[in-house]
Amino acid sequence: MAVRDHGDPGDAPSVPPPLTPVADVVRPSAAEEARTIAASTNVGTLATLTTEGDPWASFVTYGLLGGAPVLCVSDMAEHGRNLAHDPRASIAIVAPSAESDPLASARVTLAGVAERPEGDELAAARAAHLDAVAAAKYYIDYSDFSVWVLRVQRVRWVGGYGRMDSTTGEAYAAAEADPVTPRAAGAIAHLNADHADSLLAMARNLGGYPDTGEAVCTGADRYGLDLRVTTERGVAYTRVGYAAPISSFDQLRAATVELAQRAKQS
Repeated sequence: MAVRDHGDPGDAPSVPPPLTPVADVVRPSAAEEARTIAASTNVGTLATLTTEGDPWASFVTYGLLGGAPVLCVSDMAEHGRNLAHDPRASIAIVAPSAESDPLASARVTLAGVAERPEGDELAAARAAHLDAVAAAKYYIDYSDFSVWVLRVQRVRWVGGYGRMDSTTGEAYAAAEADPVTPRAAGAIAHLNADHADSLLAMARNLGGYPDTGEAVCTGADRYGLDLRVTTERGVAYTRVGYAAPISSFDQLRAATVELAQRAKQS
């Protein structure tokens, strides 16, 4: 996997650095992050090339077949004609988010070559699209619609300000979507509403910001929690990790209870 980078500092507002060491917490890999984002929604922006070689962006729906986006494309659509002429394409996907700043939201670009599957793969791709886009049952079998699979060759993941990485299509295909993130919204809301003191202790004692005045949980995955911290020096983001990775959403409560207890004892 490519080395994780932190982007151009000019792309993000100035943020206060940690004042104390942050625990060496595990983060999902770029491939895991990308698979999780791709599985979090069924809409994206498809980029294709016109016959003149110009870029063309289109709003599309998709399903997933082993992580590969499955498109149902009309031959009358501009992007349908573009794919028939040049199958190189990419799709940009933005994860659902409650962030007030759109640029703080997680997103991914999957780039590769689109192909029309055949035989058993066509049946599987058709089913994958219908699983994700139920309304497609009204048009997917029309003669002027075609199913395409985007063979992912390159991935660029952005997790918000200062968090980004690239990875390969092979790593993306081998990764799994996070089992916690898709169901975590209610748990995150509960933490923020009822356990603000625990989040504060996590940020101060484990997250490197002892001067935190407010801590808000912005994300949860199999490895830990993401926090947005507000200090007199400004707003920053940090992370705290569970004692061990968890494999299902049902284990989230116990993991966060242990994390809160450890933070308050530190």
